[in-house]
Formats: sequence, structure tokens, C-alpha cells
Amino acid sequence: MTGNNSIAIDGNEISLDELINVFKKSKSEKNSGKKAEEKRKNEQVLKPYQAELIKLQRHIEATNQKMIILFEGRDAAGKGGTIRRVTRYMNEKHYRIVALGKPTEEQKTQWFYQKYISHFPRGGEIVLFDRSWYNRAMVESVFGFCTTKEYDDFMKGVKGFEKDLTRQGIVLIKLYFSVTKDEQASRFERRKTDPLRQWKLSEIDVQAQDRWDDFTETKYNMIKQTHSHNAPWTVIRSNNKQQARLEALKVILSSINYEGRDESLDYALDPDIVISGAREIEIMEAQRTSGGKFIG
Repeated sequence: MTGNNSIAIDGNEISLDELINVFKKSKSEKNSGKKAEEKRKNEQVLKPYQAELIKLQRHIEATNQKMIILFEGRDAAGKGGTIRRVTRYMNEKHYRIVALGKPTEEQKTQWFYQKYISHFPRGGEIVLFDRSWYNRAMVESVFGFCTTKEYDDFMKGVKGFEKDLTRQGIVLIKLYFSVTKDEQASRFERRKTDPLRQWKLSEIDVQAQDRWDDFTETKYNMIKQTHSHNAPWTVIRSNNKQQARLEALKVILSSINYEGRDESLDYALDPDIVISGAREIEIMEAQRTSGGKFIG
């Protein structure tokens, strides 16, 4: 030791501040390396199922079928990340991702579903909606972006609308990604501090935590009233993003039979991650009975 604030290492004097910074940098690089390795392993686990999605896509193209997948859920629930994993290796000529902004003045005068129908798949195509017509049942309702009558009309008519779609042969998959309040808060905080993610943080996101109970109530009403035999809801517990992505891929792969399925893969759904809409309503009602309110 050469002084109160420095130390000699191999004959070289280095300050304690420099030593601490070197240690922190080394620890940060080590943690970063671990995270990168974990991410690589997670992506490797998904690849066999992503290969199956290519087969499914080819089958839909060959049979001229149409598939619509709805990705719904709270902000920061993992919808976008799952969509990227679903489509990563697909033929981009035969799928589209649709994420519509707020309606234009012209669209406000049209039939509500018109702006969505214009993006529906042609024969042999898959369309993935990053939020869908269920915006009316969730965000628009909570924040007062629609009237009570508009909300009521939607809730009364959507099951019939979806029944018509499935009757015409469209494969309709409705996924609701469910994240806890604490996990959502953690993801929002990361968006605030990560310059690569800040663009994801909107004014609606900022208010989402304060309106948590309102969103929970609307979620309950939406699933209870719009879950049907023709167009059932599948709830994906998404606190663990990797598990949620894997299970979502399995749900999609289980939606239709296709040629060349790799039977050596495990397609069984994890009951702790994948919940039917009907079962989710039972769980939420049990929460309300035991605790006086929904948890989420």
C-alpha cells in the first residue's frame, strides 16, 4: 500500500477508485456475457418449433387456408417479442404483422371492423394482429376513447362477427398475454432507463399501473363475454418471457394439422403457463370471492 487512496500492483501504483472501476467493469462484462449466453440458449430451444412453423406456413399456403392470430394483453406483456419469434424464419411473402394506430377521422365514420377487415389474409396467408379489434374492449374502454354505446355494441356483436369468420374457414387464434403488476412495473422501469427501449414507453404505458384495477376488470368482462367455442381465448402467463414464447408457439402449432410434423418434439402445453379462457374466468372469480377483488 503506497497511500490512503492508492495501492501498488506489480510495481505500478493504482488508485482505489480506478481499482473499483476495473472491478465493476469486469463484473458487468461477466454478467453481460452470462446474459448473452442465456439468450442464445433460449433461442436454440425455440428453433425446432420455429422450424415447425415454417411447415405450418407451407401447409396453409398449399391448402389455400387463412389464419388470423390476435395478440392481446397489457402493455409490456411480451406480445411484440413473441410475434418476432413466431415470424423470425417464416417466408415473409406469406405472412403480415398488423399494428394499427388510432383511427383516422375517415375510419371513425366507417363500420368499426372495416379497418381490420382491410388487412385480413388472402388464401395461403397468415396475419398477426399486434392488438386487434379488442382494443375497443380494453384500452378504448378504460381510457374513455369510445362511448358506452360503442363499447356495448362491440361486446354484443363480436362473438357473431368471429363466428362468421370461422364459419368461412378462417383459423382464428386469440392469445391474451397476462403479466403481473410488479413485472409490468419492472419492464416499464427498464424502458425508461434503456435508450434502446425508450421508444416503447407511451403515455398510455405511464398510466397503466395507476389504472391496473380498471384494466383487470375490463379483462375479466372481455374474456367472460367473448370466449366461445368458435373463437376461444388462450391466456399465456408471460412473467417469464422465454416460457411464454415457447408455449405460444406450441399453441399455434396445435391449432391445425399439417404435413411433416416432427412427432419427437414435446407439444404438451404447460398448465402453469397456458390457461383456457374459461379456466381464467374461474380463477379470477375465485380470487374475487376469497380476497374481494381480482388480482389480474
